[in-house]
Amino acid sequence: MAIGFMEVQLVKAKELCDTDFFGSMDPYVVIQYNGQEQRSSVAKGQGNNPVWNEKFVFKVEYPTLSNSYKIILKIMDKDLLSADDFVGQAIVYVEDLLAIGVEDGAAELQPLKYRVIRADQSYCGEIDLGITFKVEEEFNGEAKRGSKDSK
Repeated sequence: MAIGFMEVQLVKAKELCDTDFFGSMDPYVVIQYNGQEQRSSVAKGQGNNPVWNEKFVFKVEYPTLSNSYKIILKIMDKDLLSADDFVGQAIVYVEDLLAIGVEDGAAELQPLKYRVIRADQSYCGEIDLGITFKVEEEFNGEAKRGSKDSK
C-alpha cells in the first residue's frame, strides 16, 4: 500500500447552466474524494464562466478496500435568501493516475475539460481541472519516497 497526496487544481468552468433568474450566478465547487470534502471560494458575480485557479490537497491511500477512486465536483450557486442551488456535477476517475503514481513515484494530468451534468443527466457546461499525485510512503518493505527517512 502507498500513501500520498493528490493535488486538485480547479481552474475554471465554462457555459454553466444558469440557476438565477435575476442577476448572475455566484458559483462554487464542493470537491469530494473518498470521504474527504473541500470547498472552493465563491466566484461572486462571475455567472456561467467562473474562474477559480485554486488548489486542493487530498490524502490518498492506494490501493484501498473501498475501491473508490473518483473525484466528485459538485457545482453550486450561492444564494443569500434561500438554499444554495445545485448547478451540476462532474466525476473524474483517478485509479489509473494513482496506479501510475505508485509505480513511478508521481503522476500528473494537465488541466482537462470535464463535462458538467445536471441531476436529469443533461449537459450543463464544462469544468477545467488538473490533478497531480505524489507518493509519500510505501509499505511492504519498499522505500519511503519524499520523507526524511528515505536514503
